[in-house]
Amino acid sequence: MHDPLTIVRHPLVQHKLTLMRDKATSTAVFRQLLRECAQLLAYEATRDLELIDEPVETPMGAMVAPRLAGRKLALVSILRAGNGLLDGILELIPSARVGFVGLYRDEATLEPVQYYFKVPAEMAERVVIVVDPMLATGNSSAAAVNLLKGAGARNIRFLCLLAAPEGIERMRIAHPDVPIITAAQDERLNERGFIVPGLGDAGDRMYGTK
Repeated sequence: MHDPLTIVRHPLVQHKLTLMRDKATSTAVFRQLLRECAQLLAYEATRDLELIDEPVETPMGAMVAPRLAGRKLALVSILRAGNGLLDGILELIPSARVGFVGLYRDEATLEPVQYYFKVPAEMAERVVIVVDPMLATGNSSAAAVNLLKGAGARNIRFLCLLAAPEGIERMRIAHPDVPIITAAQDERLNERGFIVPGLGDAGDRMYGTK
């Protein structure tokens, strides 16, 4: 089976990720770095988007040039931390349609609990990029993809900043057809389900909540 995992090792991605890992990095800088990493990761996630040729008039004359084909891309944020990646990708692809999946992790069972789901129409005809900074246990990510497939989505990619081996394996088992694009695969999860060495709770660091 084709390995769905892509680790983006571009020097700029790795440099920015290191700054984000630093516990001394401020909330404002962390948020900005997350937006910047989102754009760099999005280049990889959108590498194979379909193009069609169409005529265009440049100031110097006519030509045939490529543009994106089909319906607008759909970006789906797993709340709340996914919004940091979402904001960055929307700067790159402002015409994308946006959806949200509200899931929180039960701290006792580490299982996801759904509280919100809203996505664009015609999901079957769109490339769908699901965003969440951390692929930890993989339970919330797998549940989000289940909901999207239930809404008709067929071409789904998962974009995250960090991934743990346990989360990658969970997604491979649950959704082997969904590529995973990430900046790093870290060592493991701790007993609380956090990625180690990781960067802490991405949502808390984005929004300054502890």
